[in-house]
Amino acid sequence: MKYDHLKIEPKWAYRWESEKAFKTDIYDFSKPKYYILDMFPYPSAEGLHVGHPRGYTASDVIARMKRMQGFNVLHPIGWDAFGLPAEHYALSKNAHPNHFTEKNINTFRQQIKAIGLSYDFSREVNTTDPNYYRWTQWIFLKLYEHDLAYLDHIPVNFCPALGTVLANEEVIDGKSERGGYDVIRLPMRQWLLKITNYAERLLNDLEEVDWPNSTKEMQINWIGKSEGAEITFKVKNRRCSFDVFTTRA
Repeated sequence: MKYDHLKIEPKWAYRWESEKAFKTDIYDFSKPKYYILDMFPYPSAEGLHVGHPRGYTASDVIARMKRMQGFNVLHPIGWDAFGLPAEHYALSKNAHPNHFTEKNINTFRQQIKAIGLSYDFSREVNTTDPNYYRWTQWIFLKLYEHDLAYLDHIPVNFCPALGTVLANEEVIDGKSERGGYDVIRLPMRQWLLKITNYAERLLNDLEEVDWPNSTKEMQINWIGKSEGAEITFKVKNRRCSFDVFTTRA
């Protein structure tokens, strides 16, 4: 018998949405809790690409399995709508990012529902919503109040074409990951977080989390604990010097 997906899948999508099948009952304390959070997509294109359902299907399988096992599952969805992806897309369309971001989010939401992913859309998050980013600002202020955020001049990856600083992960062979523009290294005034103040705790607490060893190793490498000394070298016949960190001191 041929599977008529055009008839069957919209039927169940409507049933799930009308009955709020995936809405989390926050007042149900009779079941063990299970929280599943995907990385929110960037609504920086006119629709999903193949990588979105690839990852989201895997987490959806777990969410459905846990519901069947009797867990009270919280599986929200949201949109990482700030930053370069949204800005770059808006520039390519010569329009305000707010307009295209809202339009793209509506398309993404419709496509995700059509796929049949079991998200609780009543808990949908949008990072451009003031009710959301007020808390990211609050967190930054708390870090600043506790002397964990500070300004400094440091070498950064600057992309003149994009007009912004890029993380190391956003630079591939001297080019920006998005757009393939030239990236240069130069000192700039930047906000930094004193991760060194609590790096040891981050490393030790990795033993307490149920993560794959490969993921833990990535975190260890990202924290980058290294013991050594910083040495100042004077430049011959010049009134200047430079500092070098070495583990061989």
